[in-house]
Amino acid sequence: MEHNEVFLLGIEKYRVHEVAKDFGLSTKTITEILTKYVAAPKNHMQVLTDNELSIIFDYLTQHNQVSGIQVIFADTYQEKAQTAQQAASAQQTAQQAAPAQQAASAQQTAPVQQVAPAQHAAQQQAFPAQRTGQQTTQQPTTRVPQKKIVDTRKGGDVNLAKYDERLETLGGERGERMQQKSGKEKFRSNNQRKGAPTFSNKRRQDEADKMRKLQLEIAKKAPVKVQIPDEISVGELASRMKKTGAEVVKSLMKNGIMASLSQLIDFDTAAIIAEEMGCKVEKEVVVTIEEKLIDDHADRPEDLSPRAPVVVVMGHVDHGKTSLLDTIRNTSVASGEAGGITQHIGAYQAQVNGKPITFLDTPGHEAFTSMRARGAMITDIAILMVAADDGIMPQTVESINHAKAANIPIIVAVNKIDKENANPDRIMQQLTEHGLIPEEWGGETICCKISAKKNIGIDNLLEMVTLTAEMQELKANPNRAGQGTVIEARLDKGRGPVATLLVQNGTLKQGDVIIAGTSVGRVRTMTDYKGNRLTEAGPSVPVEIAGLSEAPSAGSPFFAVVDERMARELVEQRKTEVRLNAAAPVQKVSLENLFDQIQAGERKELALIVKADVQGSVEAVKTSLEKLSNDEVNVRVIHGGVGAINESDVMLAASSNAIIVGFNVRPDAAARDGAVRQNVDMRMYRVIYDCIDEIEAAMKGMLAPKFREVVLGHAQIRQTYKVSGIGTVVGCYVQDGKIVRACSVRVVRDGIVIHEGQLASLKRFKDDAKEVAENYECGMTVEKFNDLREGDIIEGFTMEEIPQ
Repeated sequence: MEHNEVFLLGIEKYRVHEVAKDFGLSTKTITEILTKYVAAPKNHMQVLTDNELSIIFDYLTQHNQVSGIQVIFADTYQEKAQTAQQAASAQQTAQQAAPAQQAASAQQTAPVQQVAPAQHAAQQQAFPAQRTGQQTTQQPTTRVPQKKIVDTRKGGDVNLAKYDERLETLGGERGERMQQKSGKEKFRSNNQRKGAPTFSNKRRQDEADKMRKLQLEIAKKAPVKVQIPDEISVGELASRMKKTGAEVVKSLMKNGIMASLSQLIDFDTAAIIAEEMGCKVEKEVVVTIEEKLIDDHADRPEDLSPRAPVVVVMGHVDHGKTSLLDTIRNTSVASGEAGGITQHIGAYQAQVNGKPITFLDTPGHEAFTSMRARGAMITDIAILMVAADDGIMPQTVESINHAKAANIPIIVAVNKIDKENANPDRIMQQLTEHGLIPEEWGGETICCKISAKKNIGIDNLLEMVTLTAEMQELKANPNRAGQGTVIEARLDKGRGPVATLLVQNGTLKQGDVIIAGTSVGRVRTMTDYKGNRLTEAGPSVPVEIAGLSEAPSAGSPFFAVVDERMARELVEQRKTEVRLNAAAPVQKVSLENLFDQIQAGERKELALIVKADVQGSVEAVKTSLEKLSNDEVNVRVIHGGVGAINESDVMLAASSNAIIVGFNVRPDAAARDGAVRQNVDMRMYRVIYDCIDEIEAAMKGMLAPKFREVVLGHAQIRQTYKVSGIGTVVGCYVQDGKIVRACSVRVVRDGIVIHEGQLASLKRFKDDAKEVAENYECGMTVEKFNDLREGDIIEGFTMEEIPQ
């Protein structure tokens, strides 16, 4: 019969809460076990099947192993002095409870009893239903021997280490006694030494030698503990292991590693060598200055208190962002202070029904790209401004994509509803095309119709912001050192470096030492958005401070610290790292290393930015690329737009680690420079199938480009001439790089590629030229293409073979 069947004898229905009670566990624990291995029970009253009970018992048996057999019988073998009367009464009790005791002994054979000592004690008090008729007494209820007998004749496992330890103790004591007696020994008569064993001096010496050898062997057996950091030199490892350098080098050579004493080896290699040489390895944890200085422990839930939301206003140019901010600021402060804002610091707070809201007055892209590129998520809600008479514009789409990439809720404010040609319903329709479905149409996006100029609907918008913030349950711990993000910084003539900070957690106090990026200093003065002096600022409060050593970069996190000397040391370390990183190339995703990153498990999502010459192409390329998603990598187009690739696209790609795909478009000069500086991969295509095939090949690891395009230079057409028999001859000015005779050229008009072909001729004055350098003028003709106009850009390039 199975153990579990024995255990369940006499129980018709065994429910979840009964099992939990019998084991001294919570119902939630039993529910989690069932959910993980079978199926979630409906409630705590569900009757369990034999199979479900077996799984629970097996799980608890495996996760609660006992340390030894003694623990199970701990309550049975209690060596207490008992009187004869107590023993007799215990015997009588045992005879009365014999049937119950048989059930209990059967119960003890079940695997359920193999639990931790603490739970074992709890189980002894549980199962009252199993112990009916058993009397609760202080004495053991069974007749058991007072001593344990270990039979070693049947080849059972005996704990030899225990006896070795006993022998070692005895040997040590005996050796000490013999050393004490090593002086003059007093002669005794035979009567005095009656019963004592007689040893000769020689035999006594032999015994002492044996003891010393035994103690040496025991000392040799004890392994040396070695602490090894991430990297260690061979010589240092040898000294820590108390071995010679030659022994360690020899062991390394056996493992196929040729290393000198001064050479560094990694932790894994050092650990293998140390274990081979009989040492016990421990990882040495090196605490950096940053870890010592900056307190980044997680807050306990009970320490958190609600904080104000941080809101950023985004949208297209001239859709009313500034008007909205001005209206909110003027209506939220008292009428007497309406003109009392002495200085504007890029962020301010407004009171709505007694609750503060922090508004960031930074350009939308600045708040999301440069700050997100540094990992600083500072905004909680985005208000998207759309003009009712203008509709959704390209910059509005960019704002939507930035907010989605930052994964924050969007509240749409449809502005200028007081205008005659306003059409809010058309805005709602356009929003659905970009994945924002209004609440009125059954979606989740809050849309508020407002007029910033005439102060219509502003209160409703602010109430929606407050409601959205309440849903997010934004909290912070004000009772710790202040930390947050630098919103902007500048150099003031009178006060030196001045920084606008947003405190995100803790409380920043005047006189605190703060560290922000590569800047360090003490908070000398602290003012709020009205210019009032503050002594401290809590979570979600924007402040302007003076006292830093230099102006930190926007988006840098700042921390209030205790030790100024260590803070300055950390800043020096960071400056050194910045210099080293500036020299080293940044590892960004590109089609060449995409497959390696997928294989290494680093890449689960491939982010793309698609720019094309017309909206139809954007949609077609976007749909085709997103269909390439597979089990290993998900392809996601985070932004799509019409027109030339600009600097904003490069910033978004850098912060999101995305690849830019251009279809019939070219990057402008600022975007090219930014892509090189931030190591962003840009791919240009003329045929959609080339684009799809190349990205699909990169995902499958088959990308093997044999040629790459090298841009030689750009020339702007200043004048055109029609020459019979030749076609259109153009006079050009070389803006950058150089134009080489017979190179490949592209004709780019307003960022759109209108032709790609070969250069037919290149002249300086009347003479043919091999090449024309930057800042020089030249004449040229393009093969089989005459539709050249003033202002067009001719881009010269060549295809270079990549060595395999």
